[in-house]
Amino acid sequence: MKKSKILMIIGSLLLLGLFAFPLWNITLEAPQYPIPLGMNIHINKFTDVHEFDIKNINLMNHYVGMKYIPESIPEFTIFPVVIGLMSLFGVLIGLFTNYKWFLAWFVIMTLLGIAGMYDFYLWEYDYGHNLDPKAIMNFKNPDGSPMGFQPPLFGTKHILNFIAHSYPRTGAYMMFVGMLMTFVAFFVGKKEAKIS
Repeated sequence: MKKSKILMIIGSLLLLGLFAFPLWNITLEAPQYPIPLGMNIHINKFTDVHEFDIKNINLMNHYVGMKYIPESIPEFTIFPVVIGLMSLFGVLIGLFTNYKWFLAWFVIMTLLGIAGMYDFYLWEYDYGHNLDPKAIMNFKNPDGSPMGFQPPLFGTKHILNFIAHSYPRTGAYMMFVGMLMTFVAFFVGKKEAKIS
């Protein structure tokens, strides 16, 4: 089997790491929590970093009028199907087509990844800005508008006395490496086609 096809197949299979490892993590540091609170985001669920972290985050957020982090969101039904199908299509493309399809798969996967990140941003925005006006505590910006509590999409952000961190985890890194392998597979396949 050609090297390009092997790269394409392995790269596509690496997406399946998302079923075993977290995609993303949000951690909250604050003086009142000696051990930071953390939440892992998988493609099909939210999980605690330490026992009761999500429960404690929900209790804390309730005071400022933020919604509870739900046990499930519609994306948890959609994302596993999309990732499973893209991995399957990638393997089939690697086995039965030429290198030109490798780039098409990579472009589609990149667009799906961008759409997923945008969806994550919208969820965070709603979570941090759509506050209950009857909340126990109401914080205002200097201009009098309600203060938002949106965690960062990527990176670190100060929110009142909290420091929020938002970074990819093992599942995301496996996906990125897999996608990079499929991109490289295209150029390897192009080179192989010129030689043969």
